Formats: sequence, C-alpha cells, structure tokens
Amino acid sequence: MLATVGHTLPDVELPATTGETINPRRVQGEFIIFCYPWTGRPSLPNPPDWDAIAGAHGSTPQALSYGLLNARFALHGVRIFGLSLQSTDYQKEFEARNALPFALLSDSERQFSTPLALPVFETGGVIYLSRVTLFARDGVIRHMRYPVPDPAGDAAAMFDWVQSR
Repeated sequence: MLATVGHTLPDVELPATTGETINPRRVQGEFIIFCYPWTGRPSLPNPPDWDAIAGAHGSTPQALSYGLLNARFALHGVRIFGLSLQSTDYQKEFEARNALPFALLSDSERQFSTPLALPVFETGGVIYLSRVTLFARDGVIRHMRYPVPDPAGDAAAMFDWVQSR
C-alpha cells in the first residue's frame, strides 16, 4: 500500500548528483522529493510505447519548474530534490544540461521507493517510477501529491500549498 502522510521515510543512503549521499530520513527541516519516471536525452529514443503511457512524459518540464521556483521555496526553508530510478551518471548529464539548482537522487536499487510502495509501471522490460511528490519534515511525510496530472504545474501547486500552510 502506498505510503501516506505520517509515514517515516526509509533510512537509506541515496547517491546524489552533487557527489554526496543523502539519507532523506536524516534531512533536517522541510523538503520536497518529486519522483519522476525518466528523463530523456536529445540523441536517444524514448522507451518503447512511451507516448501511450499516461503520465510518462513531463519530467523535464517538471524539473525545470522546480528549478525556477527553487529560490522561492528556499525563502520558506524548503529544499528540493528530484528522484528517479536512473543512475547518478545519467542524472548528472540531465542536471548539467538543464542547470538544475538542486540535487537529483538515484534510487536505482529501489531502496527508497519499494518500502514506501511508490507506484511504478513497466515498459520494454524496465521499471519506472510513476510521478509522486512528497513533502517531508525531519524525515516524515507531511503532504503528498499522487497522481500528479500536470508535471509542469507540480512545482507551482506545491509552492501554493507551502504558502497556504
């Protein structure tokens, strides 16, 4: 069953694009982890049937939107992280190409997503995370968005929620 508000995040070290490891349970204060399926590269094809999978597209607009609002979230004391099942090396290329101002976390071993029962889908023999956004304080989920129907609007929706508390 999908984790809900009040669940404690798993006690796992995740490699980050900053070169460090980050344990979401140990992050102090408030933070958002937006979970996304996959980020493409201009020279590589999408996974099989990607266009037919509801919610598969939109990771780049979602990440860019969080990048644009990162400083505003920071004014409220909220850190941003992105998370996918992709390798850190793959994520580093995406982060650099898009000049993202926050770390991406790799859950390639599914040590974070599996204990939380985060939803996944499969295509071409590969498992991908469905889009879920978690807001946590001191390692405990305080708010979440699932499904995320508009990836490009996720950051704005979360910012509105942060401001309204």
